[in-house]
Amino acid sequence: MSYKIVFSDIDGTLLNKDRELSERTIKTIQEIKDEIPVVLISARMPQAMRHLQKQLGIENQPIICYNGGFVLIDEQPVSSTAIPVQTIEELAKFNKNSNVHLSLYNGEEWHVPDYDYWAKREERNTKVTPSITHIDTVMNDWGKRELGAHKIMCMGEEDRIEEMFQFLNENYGDKLHVYRSKETYIEVANKQISKLTAIEYLLKNHFNLSIEETVAFGDNYNDVEMINGVGMGVAVANAREETKKVANKITDASIDDGVAKTLEELFLK
Repeated sequence: MSYKIVFSDIDGTLLNKDRELSERTIKTIQEIKDEIPVVLISARMPQAMRHLQKQLGIENQPIICYNGGFVLIDEQPVSSTAIPVQTIEELAKFNKNSNVHLSLYNGEEWHVPDYDYWAKREERNTKVTPSITHIDTVMNDWGKRELGAHKIMCMGEEDRIEEMFQFLNENYGDKLHVYRSKETYIEVANKQISKLTAIEYLLKNHFNLSIEETVAFGDNYNDVEMINGVGMGVAVANAREETKKVANKITDASIDDGVAKTLEELFLK
């Protein structure tokens, strides 16, 4: 099969041990990008992806944000699926006893309740600064603008996160994707979307390519469907076992330039 497009997850897949793009990754993608479109696909917000696009020289390509909940072409949203305000309010009510940090995202907005350890950690990881806004204020504003959350990040101590994880699955398992990305992190998105649905949208409406012609790289639970669904699904060596299980190929770890090595094998030899 001749592969014609690449989609890559970012955290745990494309970045090195310093959470940066390695020289080899930048060089390899810059060598293939004029022939093979390379599209970043992540749970991140747009602002946390653009500097990586720029480094790779792929600013002209679409980006898939929030695990498929928000897709941009030429800086313009072409697909947007959010969690309703009512659901967020119910989650906030439950959280009054749990005191888990709730980060709320919509498009270019990132709201945090406090500039605490979790907000600072996420700011350091993504190079984006949040707005400090009380959740009631966010809900009131989004309600007026008929918006919802493209992503909710729940961050906190492991036992509190476990309680939140159970609450979300028991009450919203049919409506929400609930990813336990780390023991202290939960990522929440609307269940109508996924990374694979976003890929399918772009293949049909923008690239006019088939899923069989597609290569995708990933590592975590939110990559399983994508890795399983594309023509060539590649898991990095540090990926979750569930992700490796459905992959066509397992490459080296993210910190050992696994993505770059496979791209070189596929497109530069």
